Amino acid sequence: MSKILIIDDEPQIRRFLQIGLTAQGYTILEADNGRQGLALAAEIMPDLIILDMGLPDLDGQVVLKKLRDFFHQPIIVLSVRNRESEIVQALDTGANDYVVKPFGIQELLARIRGLIKAFGPTVESVHTFQDERVVIDLQERKLTVDGEATKLSRKEFELLKRLINNAGRLVTQQQLLREIWGGTHVEDTHYLRIFIARLRTKLGDDPSNPRYIETEPGVGYRFLPNIE
Repeated sequence: MSKILIIDDEPQIRRFLQIGLTAQGYTILEADNGRQGLALAAEIMPDLIILDMGLPDLDGQVVLKKLRDFFHQPIIVLSVRNRESEIVQALDTGANDYVVKPFGIQELLARIRGLIKAFGPTVESVHTFQDERVVIDLQERKLTVDGEATKLSRKEFELLKRLINNAGRLVTQQQLLREIWGGTHVEDTHYLRIFIARLRTKLGDDPSNPRYIETEPGVGYRFLPNIE
């Protein structure tokens, strides 16, 4: 069953969510401050995070930004802050949804179900990809093609990392744009066409007969796994 991490300093809210979500079969983990939440997220890699904005040690926007450095599953912000500027900032930083307190548990459950279904289960991070031509070391941020080191820009690296960590699975255009460019760029699919073309050139990949990056027209991209 899916694991959900709640990062909220209010014991009553955590208790309320614990009861409501456990009853639906979710496994719940809790953190009452930002630093503990970041550590738990890195350690257990939950399927979804519910994040409060008003935390005692770090502002929720800071925690959200730090989470998006390594956490690629959905994040729902659950906050009393209801100003449009706060909501827009959170969505731009990488939140997938924003629910204002007080909230209805049934509505929150519906949002959780939708996001977990859309994203699927947590995928364990991959550190390297290697075949007879290409070596990609995601920890060292290095790409080698036919023995020659090839430089990647930051955006190219982030795009390649997300595709490799979902190797064999379709990653939608909107997911890539939201995670790499931010929530205001989910319609800017021309960004992806440009950066995918650059990656293919650097990998020596043929889009008409791809070995590494396959296109699902109008939907997204799939990094093809190693051929056994």
